[in-house]
Amino acid sequence: MPKVYLLAHTPNPEHTVAAAAKLCYSSSKVSDLANSLTEEQAASFVEMLSEIGHESPIEHASFTFGIEGVSRSLLAQITRHRMASFSVKSQRYVREGSFEYITPPEIAAEPEALALYEEIMAEDQKRYDRLTEILKEKHKATFISEGKDEKTADRLAEKKAIEDARFVLPNSCETQMVMTMNARSLMNFFKIRCCKRAQWEIREIADQMLALVSAVAPNIFKNAGPSCLRGKCSEGKMSCGKPEEVREFYKELKKNG
Repeated sequence: MPKVYLLAHTPNPEHTVAAAAKLCYSSSKVSDLANSLTEEQAASFVEMLSEIGHESPIEHASFTFGIEGVSRSLLAQITRHRMASFSVKSQRYVREGSFEYITPPEIAAEPEALALYEEIMAEDQKRYDRLTEILKEKHKATFISEGKDEKTADRLAEKKAIEDARFVLPNSCETQMVMTMNARSLMNFFKIRCCKRAQWEIREIADQMLALVSAVAPNIFKNAGPSCLRGKCSEGKMSCGKPEEVREFYKELKKNG
């Protein structure tokens, strides 16, 4: 299953956000504003920002996550959130000698489907390995003919081979990433990806992220989550129809995060 770690975040995120927001309405110097705010005042100010929907100051708080045990399919979804920074395990530079893969719960729950799925994954590994061997042999011969020593030719040939062999790897192939987002982008991310209609893998990631940031910045993320937490569902006729259940789930998630 996916696992998320909070690797780093803006020190005293709520204090930083409160100081930035207060500057908009004060003639005081930045240093004076930051030093004059108590924790209680900062929390109160951030809560007020949340209530009135003044979101731009929360961009000054950023959060960096380590994400493990996710598929390349999830990577295609999560990188659509463009106000973020990503560093991802590369299939171009890292050979998938025995690639790990993600199994969707619905497949795992059905023995016949699971057996077929595992058979396909094993076949994909064989084809990847064979393609790598064929291409590596070709590239190695070329590098040696260009005057490279055997060790160097072998290293360069493998790198060049896996650049193309990776094209047969499946969407289920496991990957890892480091992702950084500011709090405002996270609010938008949670609104979309914590919804019950979001795909299961990215929803699991979003829930873990929300629990982690709620523990260090509870006032910033007090109202974070799918749109139905505070009002009408944004999915219209496609709504899951279970707003009370969703609200209770996120109430507990934030409390226990």
